[in-house]
Amino acid sequence: MIRILILIGFTFVFMHLHATGDISKYINMKYAWISYSTIFLLWFITIAAFIFYMKGDEHEHDHGDGCDCHGHSHAPRKRDKFLYLIYIVPIITALFLPISKLDSKIVEAKGFNFPIYEKNSPYDQHQFLEPDTSSFYGEEAYDKMIRQDLKQFGKNEKLNLEDTEFLNAMETIYNYPGEFTGKTIRLKGFLYRNDELPKNQYFLFRFGIIHCIADSGAFGMLIEFPDDVSFQNDDWVTVTGEIDTMYYQPFKKTLPMINVTNVKEEQEPDDPYVYRNNQ
Repeated sequence: MIRILILIGFTFVFMHLHATGDISKYINMKYAWISYSTIFLLWFITIAAFIFYMKGDEHEHDHGDGCDCHGHSHAPRKRDKFLYLIYIVPIITALFLPISKLDSKIVEAKGFNFPIYEKNSPYDQHQFLEPDTSSFYGEEAYDKMIRQDLKQFGKNEKLNLEDTEFLNAMETIYNYPGEFTGKTIRLKGFLYRNDELPKNQYFLFRFGIIHCIADSGAFGMLIEFPDDVSFQNDDWVTVTGEIDTMYYQPFKKTLPMINVTNVKEEQEPDDPYVYRNNQ
């Protein structure tokens, strides 16, 4: 019976995440059909388990008068109790613990290290600053996809990046910075700076999800204001400016950047994440 309750619990968790919209904090909603399918599969397995349980219970009690059966103990063994606990804990945490939003503290916790620039590290999972989906495609397929994005975003002198375009456009800019130098760009995100940056420079980030939370990262660009400004980490702004490039010594790499001409303070959006529109 415990197994049936656990199955019901997992089914309810998936239904709860979809009903509240919190599922978007775990996966790219392009793949929401997978979790929808999981709900139906779990219901099917739950119903099947309940039917088998009821049939087994009937069999145990359907003994003839001459049956000399010994008592059987169906109490869970210690190993089973431990396994049940492993399954129960994620159900409880998903239903009763609040979902934490990603913010600049994640960047600080990682020491402002960007593993995308550490080419010798075999453990690069979460990305920072520059989106890179090349590992999910073959070389030819990736080149075709990124050139399609270049054709889309490179044709205009002004880029007004909506949330749905953020990651695609950002990856294209990092791949072809020369094609975008001098263009005007407008985008929204939260600010982050550390002591290594001059007072008029910040990083503007959005936490993005490529497929699911496992490959999420903080993506964005270095921005430079004409004068010293006073913002706090996690302040949300919309900036407008001109795309340029600069050599950033901590990364020993030339990065695209934005020379800000206009800034507007914003409220954090209801859904602060952006998602990769994989083609």
